[in-house]
Amino acid sequence: MVKNSFISGISQEEKEEKVGSVEFQIRSLTNRIRKLSSHLELHRKDYLSQRGLRQILGKRQRLLSYLSKKNRICYKELINQLDIRESKTR
Repeated sequence: MVKNSFISGISQEEKEEKVGSVEFQIRSLTNRIRKLSSHLELHRKDYLSQRGLRQILGKRQRLLSYLSKKNRICYKELINQLDIRESKTR
């Protein structure tokens, strides 16, 4: 139910983006990471959730690596939109 509302919210904002795309998967994983992080702030000894968070972080990292090799411009835009990396100013 929450997933459907998330998908409908995203698809209304960006109609050209497909649900199975790398960008959408990264956004979805980022949403899950933020929810799990807030859960772990309250429940510090929930080791299964910690393990799940590490797995999700690894999957998102692999997808980001793939996207950076495939389309560097889209990668930089997505990083800035999601605010998941510190931008290097030169």
